[in-house]
Amino acid sequence: MATILIGADICPIEGNKPFFVRGDAESLFHDLLPEFEHADLVMANLECPLIERPSPISKTGPNFGEPPECINGIRAAGIDVLCLANNHVLDHGPAGLENTLEVCRKAGIATVGAGTSLAEARKILVRLVGSIRVGILALAEHEFSIARNGSHGANPLDLIGFVRDVRNHRNEFDYLIVLLHGGDEFYVPSPRIQETCRFMIEMGANAVIIQHPHYLGGHEEYQGGHIVYGQGALVMDEPIYRDLKSFHEGFLVKLSVAADETSKLEIVPFRQSNPVPGARRMTAQEEREFRESLDARSRAIRDPHFVETDWLRFCEERRHDYMSSLLGHNRILRKLNHRGWLEKLLHGRKPLLGTRNVVLCETHREAMETLFNRDRK
Repeated sequence: MATILIGADICPIEGNKPFFVRGDAESLFHDLLPEFEHADLVMANLECPLIERPSPISKTGPNFGEPPECINGIRAAGIDVLCLANNHVLDHGPAGLENTLEVCRKAGIATVGAGTSLAEARKILVRLVGSIRVGILALAEHEFSIARNGSHGANPLDLIGFVRDVRNHRNEFDYLIVLLHGGDEFYVPSPRIQETCRFMIEMGANAVIIQHPHYLGGHEEYQGGHIVYGQGALVMDEPIYRDLKSFHEGFLVKLSVAADETSKLEIVPFRQSNPVPGARRMTAQEEREFRESLDARSRAIRDPHFVETDWLRFCEERRHDYMSSLLGHNRILRKLNHRGWLEKLLHGRKPLLGTRNVVLCETHREAMETLFNRDRK
C-alpha cells in the first residue's frame, strides 16, 4: 500500500515568510508533520515564484515573488513534489520561473506543470512509490501564467492536449493524479468544472484535485476515481482575506493506493494562518463541524440541478462585477456600475449583444485570444 499526501497552495508571504526562510517546519506544519513523515510521497502547490530580484509582469491581481531561501521550510517539511501550474508562477516573468525551477532542483524537490516551454510544462512526472508508478499531471486555467509555443509558463487546461498526453504516455504510469488549478475563487464546482473533472476520470485519471479556489467545494467518487473540488490553501497568509473564516480552513488529501491500483481517499482537516504561523489540525469539535459541512456539500453536488442553480446564483451575485471587467471599467466606473447603471446608460442592449457574440462564439473568441496573446509577446 502506497500513501500519497496532497496539499494545496503554499505561498511563503507575510507572517509565515520568516519561518519558511529559517526552515522551521515545526512552526509551519505543527501537528500535521507526522502525516508528512508517514506518507510515501508528499506534494503541494507552490503559489509563488522564488526570485533573486523583482521583474513583475503587467497583470491583474497581486504579483507574488519571494526569496529563494523560502524553499528551506518546504524542504524541511519533506515535501517531494511542487506543482507549479498556477496563476502566479509567471508573476515575475521567465526569469522568475527559471529561478524557481533551479531553486527546487538544487533543493532536491521535483516540479511539475511549468517549464521553459510548452512541451516541458506538459510533461507528466512519474514517481515510483513502492511498486506503483504514480503519474502526476498538473494544469492551470488560462490567466497570465500560461506557457505557449516558444514561451515559458504553466501547462494550460486543454482537454485535447490532456487526452493526447494521457494516451501517449499511458504505459509509463500505473496511477494518474491530476492537479487542476482552476475554478472561481471561493466557488466550486461550476457545471463546466464538474464536467471537466469527470471527463478526466473517464479518460484515465484516477484522482483529480482542484486547487486555487480557497473554497471547499466537496468531493465525490466517480467511475472508480476520486474528485476533490477544492482543498483550501495549505499555508497562505494573504492580508485581504484575514477576516474570512473559510480562507483559513482546508484539508490534506490522503490517497492509499493498493498494488492493484485501487485506492481510498481520506481527508485531514486543518486551520492555517489563523493564528500565524502555519497550519495545524482542528480541535475535535471544529473537525466534527467541518466534516459535517463538507459532507453536506459533497452530497449536494451529486445533484446536477443543484450544481446548475447554485452556480447561477453565484454568477448573478457577481453579474455587474463581471460586466465591468469585460467592459474595461476602472475602479470608479466599477463602483458606479455596482447596480448595472453604466451598462444601461453607456452601453445599452444592442452594443452588449455584440460583446456577447465575441465572448460566446468560438471563432470570435479565438480571434480575441490570438490578439491578446500576441500583445503579450
